Amino acid sequence: MIKGKQHTVRFHVDDLLASHKDKNVNTRFLKWLNEKHGEYGEAKATRGYVHDYLGMTLDFTQRGIVTVDMCDYVDKMIDQSTLQLGPGDTAPTPAAENLFHKGSGAKLPKNQAEEFHTLVYKALFLCKRARPDLHTAVALLCTRVKDSTVDDWDKLVRLMKYCNATRKDRLFLWADDLQVIKWWVDSAFAVHSDFRSHTGACMSYGGGMAQSLSRKQKLNTRSSTESELVAPDDASVLMLWTLLFMEAQGYFIRRNMLFQDNRSTMKLETNGKKSSTKRTRALDIRYFYLHDQIEKGNIEVHYCSTHDMHADYFTKPLQGALFLKHKAKIMGHDHDKVDFVSQVPRQECVGSTNDRSNMDRVKDIDIVRPSFGLIDSCD
Repeated sequence: MIKGKQHTVRFHVDDLLASHKDKNVNTRFLKWLNEKHGEYGEAKATRGYVHDYLGMTLDFTQRGIVTVDMCDYVDKMIDQSTLQLGPGDTAPTPAAENLFHKGSGAKLPKNQAEEFHTLVYKALFLCKRARPDLHTAVALLCTRVKDSTVDDWDKLVRLMKYCNATRKDRLFLWADDLQVIKWWVDSAFAVHSDFRSHTGACMSYGGGMAQSLSRKQKLNTRSSTESELVAPDDASVLMLWTLLFMEAQGYFIRRNMLFQDNRSTMKLETNGKKSSTKRTRALDIRYFYLHDQIEKGNIEVHYCSTHDMHADYFTKPLQGALFLKHKAKIMGHDHDKVDFVSQVPRQECVGSTNDRSNMDRVKDIDIVRPSFGLIDSCD
């Protein structure tokens, strides 16, 4: 804590990102780095509102909004593949309705299987940072990298065609209230070839989804109620980690909200064993963990209609109007202040606890490039 505000330094191997509300704190940090490690090379600072960090371009030029841009990464991923996609090779969604169908195609030859593996994990890196709209398709393809078939390749091509159609898509994030965390959690029952269900979850502070989860459940369930009880348990680690992380940054979290669309599941979570019947007794006791967290006040459960369940996007390959509706919310494309074409003139970056127009939390934005890595100071 310096001058009553937290000086945060993030380390990613030899890449550093540091921030503080007072830019002079970062200046002194830069001076300290040179005094401590200058013998290996001078640490140089780059300051401004647009920064390249870990494959992302972080843009703070729009008031109250941060843009996460990986368009260059998408271009390279597509253009360096053997697919040779042209401007007309596009798809309206990342996956067709048969995404979870295993199919019966022949196994891919070695070279093609290796490219399949490479492209899937490039897409995984992308979807976890700037393109959560790819997450559902990528999650399924990740389960096929060890035994990929011609059918799996066709699904990958569909994903790549969608990326080709959306090369310029960026993620926009903003906060209405950093003291309120909102989670949407859902599941698709028995959709995998081994009849396991699929968990989907996403989190927002107001605009765009800062975190998302899409993965196959690790056990078989006997009903949609059971699968929707497993889903929030799958997401609980992220939900509680986020709560603790924000508190460590100095924010008092007033509400950590979980939205679900299955009232039977909500009763199990809220009442615990009191609502357990013969049909659910076989569930391992760890799935009442959420009940304990609710009793402690760490999580509160709220009903959300299926139509507004944004996590539905991460459990199945949506199409048409429903796909477009949820994608807009997930990518932060549903805000009238978002400038998709060009960024507005340079101005201070986002940072309010209650109001996007309140600039009290704006921190200095710097990039420091020492000989051993990168320090990008922004918040």
